[in-house]
Amino acid sequence: MNQLLITTRKGLFIYTPAADGSYQVSQTAFLGDPVTLALYDKRSGYLYAALKHGHFGCKLHRSKDNGASWEEIATPAYPAFPEGRAPDRCPMRQIEIPWKLELIWALTPGGDDQVGRIWCGTIPGGLFKSDDHGDSWELVESLWNNPARQKWFGGGYDFPGIHSVCVDPRDSEHVTLGISCGGVWKSKDDGTTWQQAGQGLRAAYLPPDQAHDPEAQDPHLLTQCKAEPDNLWTQHHNGIFKSQDGGQNFTEIEEAGPSTFGFAVAVHPSDPETAWFAPAIKDEQRYPVDGKFVITRTRDGGKSFETLRKGLPQEHSYDLIYRHALAVDDSGENLLTGSTTGNLWLSPDQGDTWQTISNTLPPIYSVAFI
Repeated sequence: MNQLLITTRKGLFIYTPAADGSYQVSQTAFLGDPVTLALYDKRSGYLYAALKHGHFGCKLHRSKDNGASWEEIATPAYPAFPEGRAPDRCPMRQIEIPWKLELIWALTPGGDDQVGRIWCGTIPGGLFKSDDHGDSWELVESLWNNPARQKWFGGGYDFPGIHSVCVDPRDSEHVTLGISCGGVWKSKDDGTTWQQAGQGLRAAYLPPDQAHDPEAQDPHLLTQCKAEPDNLWTQHHNGIFKSQDGGQNFTEIEEAGPSTFGFAVAVHPSDPETAWFAPAIKDEQRYPVDGKFVITRTRDGGKSFETLRKGLPQEHSYDLIYRHALAVDDSGENLLTGSTTGNLWLSPDQGDTWQTISNTLPPIYSVAFI
């Protein structure tokens, strides 16, 4: 059975299944520190953990022994700001966008043919790549220097950020990004050049004549079906959208149970018609509709949705699921989700029923299967 990899505001936790079906904490790391994201790289077996130390900034650590020990590795770094250049400014807030690392928001392995490749998406909107398992990082300047970046703006954070990196398993040079707020971007040449995608996404927070501007969209998370990678789903600030042409065009799903608003989405690894979402009340409130925490599931590409609640709290629940805190394993059977109130749940049957793993964790930032 799977181990569970959990990052929280107060450390990293690895859970291991016991013979009786329960899960116990088998490893902890960085207790007391905010661990904002973790990655298990199946190619090498390495674990990576991103930390945000406030005044001391972001750090990256790597484990080669399943979390028993950790070593600090290089952190993506921005170049010096060019002398004489006017500052970059957020077009919505008119605040200066810094040329320094604010948050590591995505960690994704490259293709099986790219030994050592890791992609790293950041706030304030930079994409980095490493070809030596994180020992060194290179800013993808073709995207950073793209004039369209001047239109990107912050959503929940003050500055824009890259939170989703999807690598096509058929072609490692084909990479698709989700950016808040900058829409969907694609490269078919390993990041040498980039093209705007995401036609059909809709931003109701903009005037009607700008609502379909692909450069101003806020996809909360973008995810790709491993077996059929032309199929992508996004949980957008404005709802749920799906694409069947590699992210070039999207169709909006207008009805999906209690709400189409949320942050997280997981897609079945071999069935692109099956996906899961964590609905919430939109914008200022951001908690489950009617205080009932549920997961929604579609098995027909968004034509219909089921509301899954067995084993989940159905009164006075204020659990919000962050964008990296809903995961499905490689079998497509096991689901894992963790909330901002420190609750952790596991489903062995695609969400039909849920088992509580913990009610006492710190606020959960991300979950993954090992």
